[in-house]
Amino acid sequence: MAGDLFNQINIGKDTKAKLIQVGIDSFEKLTSIGTEQAFIRLQKLDPGACLCLLYGLDGAIEGLKWNKLSPERKHELQQFFKMAKKEIKLTSG
Repeated sequence: MAGDLFNQINIGKDTKAKLIQVGIDSFEKLTSIGTEQAFIRLQKLDPGACLCLLYGLDGAIEGLKWNKLSPERKHELQQFFKMAKKEIKLTSG
């Protein structure tokens, strides 16, 4: 079932392995969970998860290279990333 994750744009071997570790073992699960919730799961596994990973997840769901996301969407994701980083500091510190 995890094979279809590897065939998605922006999803490399490491990201695929981490997604599987957090219970997202198919592209269908990734799309149903959504970018933000998938990132939160990954961030709990790896508190150093970066903004590029967030962009990559969103791009994968949209079928785009992460650098082709619209400026508006990147801004939304940046705001979410800032909030998620604060949240992880609060829960881990």
